[in-house]
Amino acid sequence: MTAVRKWKLPDEVEAIRSEVTAWRRHMHENPELSFEETETTDFLIRKLEEIGCLSILRPTPTGVVAVLRGEKSGKGRTIAIRADIDALPIQEETGLPFASRKEGVMHACGHDGHAAILLGAAKLLAARKDSLCGEVRFLFQHAEEKPPGGAVQMLEAGVMDGVDELYGFHLSSSFPTGTFGVRKGALTSATDRFELTITGSEGHSAFPEMCVDAVVTAAQTVTALQTIVSRRVAAAEPCVVSVCEIHGGNVYNIIPGEVKIVGAVRTFSEKTREAMPGMIRQIAEGVCASAGASCALAYQKGYASVVNDPALTDIGRRVIGRTFGEEAVLEIGPLMPGEDFSALQKNCPGFFVELGAGNEEKGCTYPHHNRFYRMDEDALPYGTAYLTALVRDRLADSL
Repeated sequence: MTAVRKWKLPDEVEAIRSEVTAWRRHMHENPELSFEETETTDFLIRKLEEIGCLSILRPTPTGVVAVLRGEKSGKGRTIAIRADIDALPIQEETGLPFASRKEGVMHACGHDGHAAILLGAAKLLAARKDSLCGEVRFLFQHAEEKPPGGAVQMLEAGVMDGVDELYGFHLSSSFPTGTFGVRKGALTSATDRFELTITGSEGHSAFPEMCVDAVVTAAQTVTALQTIVSRRVAAAEPCVVSVCEIHGGNVYNIIPGEVKIVGAVRTFSEKTREAMPGMIRQIAEGVCASAGASCALAYQKGYASVVNDPALTDIGRRVIGRTFGEEAVLEIGPLMPGEDFSALQKNCPGFFVELGAGNEEKGCTYPHHNRFYRMDEDALPYGTAYLTALVRDRLADSL
């Protein structure tokens, strides 16, 4: 990891640094799983009401939208900024003084930081609404971690109606604090789920010749599935097929008649994504036929790729460079994790940036979705400064 960058922040951002950090720590201590973010939503609404000057909507049971209308004369753009708010089913083991108070639930992906950053931006922008021409919608979105995802529900509730430009961000321990990972075009992968049920015939472990061993057949299938990426997808094309669950058997001396294989597929090419179920089925059926077993495939499409609009990417890069310096911009490659931000892009151009929050000196290097994950809180004011500068840039003048 390259060195942490330290940039001078606007005085207004420094003035609310401790407040933004406190908001983040409150949400970190009180995490809630996808579609269960009731207390988090109530907390966000209270803070938004304290800011004032905002129209607050609750378009879904656990999602919040705050609308700020600029007072500068003229017809301006309508832009939306999204932050996700849900946590993960992980037992936290960071030892932090503000660690999760909820057994088996943890903010292990930075969503608490996202919500705090967006609150900070809302506070600063509301205080200067007279300088804005147009409208900004702050989207506090639930259930990013659990398909079909909260973004679909927010979209169906109409939160994107009339929006001209959409912006999003994600704190990342993969990039050092003080940097912004930028990429035009496809940024994240499409993420899909598959479940293979291998059916043989059960029997005594002492007489395997009298059974059709679903365990051995499943093991051969898992190995064979790896040839999809290595032999059936172009070497230069990013693609992953991962088997993440295997379930079969419950007694040590009985060969089970059924084994379930569950996994994830991540692709960037729509052509490869569409071909993937057929390739998985073909391989599984071939392995099963050789063993006298059978199989059934259930394939569920998840999130589509986040694709950054070229023009908005240039705008975001310009704002980052002007606010922090050109050295703050990192040109990055495609990222395998998925993002339901893509659902909000259905009828609106968008730009999604990776906000560095990694710091080796502070031990902020663990990957996301890890029980030891911790974020460098020095990244929070950089996020607030970026969003504030971005909105002021886009709502500076009448169209």
